[in-house]
Formats: sequence, structure tokens, C-alpha cells
Amino acid sequence: MDFSSADPRQTEHMGWLGSRTEFNSHPPSPSLRLVLQQRMISAKRSFALQEIRPQQFDRRQLPPSAPCPSSLAAYADSPAAGLHQATLTASTRFGRHSIGPRNLKGTDMAKVAFLGLGVMGFPMAGHLVKKGGHDVTVYNRTAAKAKSWADQFGGRTAATPAEAAKDQDFVMACVGNDHDLRAVTTGDDGAFAAMKSGAIFVDHTTASAEVARELDAAATKAGFAFIDAPVSGGQAGAENGVLTVMCGGSDGAYAKAEPVIASYARMCKLLGPAGSGQLTKMVNQICIAGLVQGLSEGIHFAKKAGLDVNAVIDTISKGAAQSWQMENRHKTMNDGKYDFGFAVEWMRKDLSICLAESRRNGASLPVTALVDAFYAEVEKIGGRRWDTSSLLARLER
Repeated sequence: MDFSSADPRQTEHMGWLGSRTEFNSHPPSPSLRLVLQQRMISAKRSFALQEIRPQQFDRRQLPPSAPCPSSLAAYADSPAAGLHQATLTASTRFGRHSIGPRNLKGTDMAKVAFLGLGVMGFPMAGHLVKKGGHDVTVYNRTAAKAKSWADQFGGRTAATPAEAAKDQDFVMACVGNDHDLRAVTTGDDGAFAAMKSGAIFVDHTTASAEVARELDAAATKAGFAFIDAPVSGGQAGAENGVLTVMCGGSDGAYAKAEPVIASYARMCKLLGPAGSGQLTKMVNQICIAGLVQGLSEGIHFAKKAGLDVNAVIDTISKGAAQSWQMENRHKTMNDGKYDFGFAVEWMRKDLSICLAESRRNGASLPVTALVDAFYAEVEKIGGRRWDTSSLLARLER
């Protein structure tokens, strides 16, 4: 196969494999040539039949030396992506993860149900269609929200969780709390009663480790698998498909579910048996609580000292004080704007889970308890729906 005659649009992403001249001067092995021929045919068909529309992507999803394509779709259909996909080796041991081009367009289409279309679930379910190419059915307590989703993404809707879960390979959920999770799983018309043997339930709700273990036991008894998989990254992470997903469950179930989860994740990791994902999310929220309080006090101090807050943050963010919260929230905090991000009432729900678990396992969380009390004060001054950076508002009353 002469790569020098190929459409440049189809070969521009092969730069990390070598130039077209180099391919012709040093032909690949017969097996490698077959792979490349197959991918070139696929790429030609893709360019002929579809318009490539630019969209956001995470550079970290590509091979280190791969050129930046104009879109994920262009890269996923390129010969380079095919060869990279062919060389991927998945690992399902605890603490290992694999996110790559196979998650962009290389995953086999699965039948997936998604329960809960809030600010997180709505875009996550959308990515299952747009990025993953999966056959998706959605359920939401408010039927109008489910219809809106189907109108936008072209999937189907179901009247109950059980109807949504019937005959599905995977059932994903992202609901409010333990109570809501039990309602859509083991409650009346819950998904668990309708799931087929060998299916996998993936729970993205931030819930207790206790309910994760409870549902894992119920799933095992019924002949299917359960993974607790809370997420971090907020609404923006869900909309951009770059969430961090913390998983608890079996090796086998995780290996099957991870390529599907990758439709909306840039990091997905198995951290141990059932409940481990929820426990890891608790660690995440404990760390964030202290960081936001520290950043609030720092900004408050800088203002009282008469310093230029933006100049101060620009300087210290290049040193050891740097954090995601500092980089992404200091400007809105300095301007007194708290309408972006994770709401105070949701954070208090998460911190209550952390504090309850600490009472069970004996961990000491004095700062977390104090920050939770500070958030209660923010709620009293009208900040229930403000984002978590509003701890600064409490100091500036």
C-alpha cells in the first residue's frame, strides 16, 4: 500500500509513526501493513461520509507524541488511532487505569440505561451517545427532562427504572443520595428487578460506602455486578466529558465497564472492592473542604492587608500553594460571585457522609467538621445554592 498517494487529511495524524516517505522506504511488516490498510479504508469511508466537526478534547487522551488533531472524531478515525488501539493492553488490577482512543470510537456498541438526568447525568448520558456510540435509554423522575434529553441526543426514554434497565448490558445511575439510589435500584419498579444476568450496574451517585456494599450484595445475589463509581469534576467536567471516576468493585466487572465509563471520563481507576469508590470520594471532599477554607482565609487576609489579590494569587499559584481551587475560583471569589460550581447544600451532604463514616472507622476529622459548620453559616445567610467557594462570603459579612 503506497501511503504517499493517500489523502493528506487521512494521514496527517500518522506523524508520530513516521512520515509517508519513511513508510514507503522502510515498509512495515505484513501484519502491521494489514492493520494500516484496514484503518486507511475506515478513514477514507469516514471522510467520505461524514463532516468532521471540531470539539473539545483532552490532550492527555492521546499518545504522548501524537499531533493535536482538530477533533476527537478525526483522530479516532485515523490510521494512527487504529495502530495505537491495536497496541493497547488493558489492566484490571487495583490501582491501574487505561484511557485511550479505544474509548473515543473503538469501543463496541453496548446497550446502556442511564438513570438520573440532573446537571451531571444529562451530559454524561449524552456522551454515551456522542462519544461512545452506544444505544442509550434514559429514565428521569421528571419525564419532561427525559424527553428533552432524547430530543437532543436521539436516545429512548423509559417510564420507570425497571423499564429502562430491561435487557441492558450496563445501567448507569447518577441520583441525589442514598435514599434516591435505593429508590431507583431496589424500590418499586427499581432497576435491579429487571436487570439481566451478567449485566453491570454502575453508580455515579456520591453516596455512602454502606449503601454501595448493600447494593453490591443484592446485585451478586441476583446474578449481575455492581460498581460504585462516584465522580469528581463538577458540572463543567460532566459537560466536557473529562470527569475523574473512582471505582469500587470486582476486577472483571471493572474491565467491562471502564471503556463505557470512558465516554465521559479522563481518569477512571479501580481502587478496591465495593465501597472503595465512595470512600475515595470522601477523601476527595475532605481535601477540598480544607483547601477552600484556606483559600478563603488567604484572599480575606490579602484584602485586609491592602494587597492586589489577583497579583498575589498569580504569584503564589506558581509555588507550593497552588491548587485547582486557587486556579479556577480565586477571581470569582475576589469579585464576590458564587454562582459557578458545586452548591453548598450538596457539599454539606457529602461532608455529612464523610463525618458519619469517620465515626464508624475512628478517623479524626476536626477541620472537616469545622468547615461543615462554616457552610451551615453560609446557608443561613442565603447561600444554600451558592458554590462551595462562598466560604469567603462568611468572612466578609
